[in-house]
Amino acid sequence: MHEKLVQSLENQIDFQEFKLTSLLEITNAINTKQPVEVLTKILGFILKEQLGFSKFILLHKQESWKTLLKTGVKGSIKEEAIILNLARFKEITSIESSPSEIITQFDSIVPVFHQKAPLAYLLISGESIKNRPSAETINNMRFVQTLANIIVVAIENQRMMQVSIKQARLKKELEVASEMQKMLFPSDLPSNRKLDVHAKYTSRHQVGGDYYDFIQLSEDEYIICIGDVSGKGISAAMLMANFQATLRALYSYQQFELDFLIEELNKKVMKNAKGEKFITFFIAKYNIETRKLTYINAGHNHPIITNGKTYELLDKGTIGLGMMEDLPFLKIGSLYLEPNSTLVMYTDGIIELENEKNEFFELDRLIKLVHNYYPLKMEDMNNIIFSKLDEWRASRNYVDDTAIFSCRFF
Repeated sequence: MHEKLVQSLENQIDFQEFKLTSLLEITNAINTKQPVEVLTKILGFILKEQLGFSKFILLHKQESWKTLLKTGVKGSIKEEAIILNLARFKEITSIESSPSEIITQFDSIVPVFHQKAPLAYLLISGESIKNRPSAETINNMRFVQTLANIIVVAIENQRMMQVSIKQARLKKELEVASEMQKMLFPSDLPSNRKLDVHAKYTSRHQVGGDYYDFIQLSEDEYIICIGDVSGKGISAAMLMANFQATLRALYSYQQFELDFLIEELNKKVMKNAKGEKFITFFIAKYNIETRKLTYINAGHNHPIITNGKTYELLDKGTIGLGMMEDLPFLKIGSLYLEPNSTLVMYTDGIIELENEKNEFFELDRLIKLVHNYYPLKMEDMNNIIFSKLDEWRASRNYVDDTAIFSCRFF
């Protein structure tokens, strides 16, 4: 009797030393920031070589459920199907039967919860469970649960740290892209006895794809353009920045006809976007002496040209750039501008703005505002249009980046 008691105490001491050694090994691996593969390898060694479990799998919830550790199980694991049969288990449970063929291969389920949510499940089997007394088995399984909990929480912390680093990097990239986008817009627009040019822009996202530009080719000729790239974010801003750089580089080399320029820009967008994005674009060339305006509208919202009495929508051109390798039915529009004609260009954030009744602002309302306020300075007219947009949306947010670019030709 005395010998049995001594033996039992020695076993308990040995097990306590084993637990302490195991915990120290795992803690050291966590503190030295060992990768997931090392942490799971340590757990697998303890389960198999030191505790004698012959079969086990560890399922961990990330974006979806994944198998982190698998020993003694052949074939692939269909995690989501298994989880459906594990969700009800909150405590260590012996497996008697299960509708899942995988689960029935094991003796026990060891759940790992974090903040009342399932984070992992360890399915485990071995002679150590079947042959040992119930109290000792429960003690071992609780220790196994502790090990699994420590390792899985450490892995989750690593994952959250990576998410945090990724978010910080993305935030920095967005800040850079935002600054880059601001640089796309011309900082100095003319307002003199020949021209009055003004633009107003509001961003729905930190970075977007709206763009407008004013390029002086000579004392008498100017390029006026506006564009919008499909999609938002860094990729859209990068595509539009490259687009602007290409446009300005082409004109710095020599003056091209608009149709040739559009075809070259389309090739550039096709190459850079690889068919995943496209750019709607309107470009016009104006000669002060001849008062001739030539333009191409590549799938963009139709600009409004008005003299206060009548208006015209500038719709001649082609499809959006980057949609097809060869632009179909490319046409150049041309018109003579009477004194005090006003050109209003805009992106779809204006006409697609919704009010609280889910009604769009639409083009007709914009045309009416232009007719009412076109005699004003372009800056005043644009500010009034945006104030009307604010009244229209009321408590709603802008649904998209919104730009208006207006030009008065005296």
